[in-house]
Amino acid sequence: MNRQPIVPISVSDYRALAQTRLPRQLFDYLDGGSYQELTLAANSAAFDAVKLRQRVLRDVGAVDTGREVLGQRWTMPMALAPVGYAGMLARRGEVQAALAAEAFGVPFTLSTVALCSIEEVRAAVKAPFWFQLYVYRDRGFARALLERAHAAGCPVLVYTVDLAVLGARYREQRYGMGASLSLAQRARVAADFAWRWRWLYDVAWRGRPFAFGNLAGAVRHARGMSDFRKWIAANLDPSVTWRDLEWLRANWKGKIVVKGLLDPEDARTAMSAIAPEGIIVSNHGGRQLDSTPATLHALPAIREAVGGRTTVLIDGGIRSGLHVFKALASGADACLIGRAWAYALAARGRAGVSAVLATMKRDLEVAMALTGCVSVGEINGDVLV
Repeated sequence: MNRQPIVPISVSDYRALAQTRLPRQLFDYLDGGSYQELTLAANSAAFDAVKLRQRVLRDVGAVDTGREVLGQRWTMPMALAPVGYAGMLARRGEVQAALAAEAFGVPFTLSTVALCSIEEVRAAVKAPFWFQLYVYRDRGFARALLERAHAAGCPVLVYTVDLAVLGARYREQRYGMGASLSLAQRARVAADFAWRWRWLYDVAWRGRPFAFGNLAGAVRHARGMSDFRKWIAANLDPSVTWRDLEWLRANWKGKIVVKGLLDPEDARTAMSAIAPEGIIVSNHGGRQLDSTPATLHALPAIREAVGGRTTVLIDGGIRSGLHVFKALASGADACLIGRAWAYALAARGRAGVSAVLATMKRDLEVAMALTGCVSVGEINGDVLV
């Protein structure tokens, strides 16, 4: 029996709450990976397997988790990764998450497929956020998105390169997302949504998620998530190559971070093609090609390939501040979290995201103190067994 925590603390606590509050279709979209979900499981398992050197009798009375990353001062070396359809998890979900991140002092990244538009999120926050881009077949549409993000003052563009096609996500399809359903099957999905009446009232009715945010002008006549997903799958551009990064640099005036690298040769090619200000070691949270390496395992070779020429970030499987500590010790400059904040958003909105961020910062502070590190810059391979 799955017992809900009286006081949710960890990311797993918020995952349990999210599972009770979301319709099954949405929870499986958020929680699932591709194929057998081997890479999904491997991401967190890789972090859990790392062992640390505990050190004692050192002056750790003043531990500082702050770090400057890409010209910004963060309260801890962790940003909120782009999560598509976050507006389906909570009422105006992207706005709530952006407000929580801003108050905490870390960046929020708005997905291309956010259900709150660039303009809506910008109007809600004081400082600009990051923007994530998929390039669709219509380059004019992609250019218009870049212009909107630039007008909103977004300082960093996160360009996702591992989505030439959508991954084979069985769990999504089993409950009706991206699959053709019979009348009886559609009735079962509708009944599950109806049973989550609090979600229906707060998110579906009050939140107006089906305006489709950044893609409102492109997705027409869609009635729900499945239609939205089908449009995205049909409009992704599998012909994109490294040469297209030249187009990206020509059409974006700010910093560029390339997301979705797992191979050191690709990292070297990225540096030659565009010299991005940052790269993100990522397997899309295990949602694209299954049986790829855990991101923590891919990190060292990529760090070696690019050296200090660019900022190296990592995502995938990060569920605690202890995982953040291990990522930095393994060579990352900073991390991004996706599901960790999305579970919290689904469970308790902005307050949940704020609480998870606070817990992860405390986790990091404890890990630093008990390994004898008083600043993030002191976290390196020496703290690993």
